[in-house]
Amino acid sequence: MVNWAQMYDWHSDVDRVPELLDRLEYGDEDEDEAWTELGHRLILERDLVSPAGIAALPRLVRLAVGSTKARHLAGEIMERAAGHHGGDDLLADSIDAIAEFGILLDRHLQSRPADYLVTFRALLAVQEQYHWANVLGDFTDDFYDLPCPHCATQVTIAIGDYGRYSAIRDWNLGDVDRRDLRPAPDEELSGVGRWMHEVAVRDGEAGLAEGISHLFGKAECPRCASVFTVADEYEAANCPVLR
Repeated sequence: MVNWAQMYDWHSDVDRVPELLDRLEYGDEDEDEAWTELGHRLILERDLVSPAGIAALPRLVRLAVGSTKARHLAGEIMERAAGHHGGDDLLADSIDAIAEFGILLDRHLQSRPADYLVTFRALLAVQEQYHWANVLGDFTDDFYDLPCPHCATQVTIAIGDYGRYSAIRDWNLGDVDRRDLRPAPDEELSGVGRWMHEVAVRDGEAGLAEGISHLFGKAECPRCASVFTVADEYEAANCPVLR
């Protein structure tokens, strides 16, 4: 049972979030206004989630069965669940609701919805793949900057409609000395990359699946010609160190 008297939101209130949830659960004539206010109280600048946001997860999951806004808000909270929010115990207590949310998200993905990527990222967060939940794009205009693991040169990885390559970024000349990426064959994918690719293929998301193959494939450093796995090096360079 949540003790809402201890669950502060980003407005430093302890009573407004459960009131808003009650209004949304039982119907409210100003539903859009209630959802907007709830989002502002639970998530700060689309980055940090408040303790009240973690506490609200089980009720949002129940609402998500019939509400797109509830599904999206619960997904945003999950994407930030690895950050500092003071609600680790509440998150652990919500394990059943989170598992239920994962089933709901996976079912929604199979309907090939317009919000496919938003749902896909939320499901990644449910799977505790918080890094990819926060950085994965749709591979139409995606760039990943990382240091070469062998010579430390800063390398730009492009995966999009304009090309799929590694390069040295020159702010006057653009991306120079391009080298084609080497996508991972399906049978060589493993771990989260294999799971992401299989889900995208299952749902007919060919562009997303192809992008994932390149993201978890190989790149050549334009400076020293060494070859490395893009996802491994990008994750190593950008994942925060957990304490």
